[in-house]
Amino acid sequence: MSEKKHEADVAFIKALAELLRDNDLTELQVKREYGDDDTLSVRVSRMIPAPVAAPAPAAVSVAAPAAAPAAAPASPAAASEDPADHPGAVSSPMVGTVYLQPEPGAPSFISVGAQVSEGDTLLIVEAMKTMNHIPAPRAGTIKRILVGDGDAVEYGTPLVILE
Repeated sequence: MSEKKHEADVAFIKALAELLRDNDLTELQVKREYGDDDTLSVRVSRMIPAPVAAPAPAAVSVAAPAAAPAAAPASPAAASEDPADHPGAVSSPMVGTVYLQPEPGAPSFISVGAQVSEGDTLLIVEAMKTMNHIPAPRAGTIKRILVGDGDAVEYGTPLVILE
């Protein structure tokens, strides 16, 4: 009997996910009551990728001229390239929210032009209330920071260019 209930719950959750997608919603929360002391609470949410892509280039175009005003002529050419194709791109290993410093008001982990060693924390990606430190895959120099503090990122989103 509980197996049938489990299958019905799974079907119900799948239907909620379809409802979320079909109506272009970002979050849906439902509580289903079966009887005394028997309920199912479900929260289905998704991240819409279109708003995520828009802020990242703005952060890059603001940070690049401030860090290297002499490199302004090279900046438009670099901006037209896809950062994900750059061999020094460090991508997000998960969906989450980026934090550039360990806590509010503290100095950032990295800045453009900073030297990092392999394993140094570049930034934090918060996923499901867990702070995940993103380490440098190798030693090098930070050439570009492609995300801003508090930006939402998807799996594979380029975060930093490390050369």
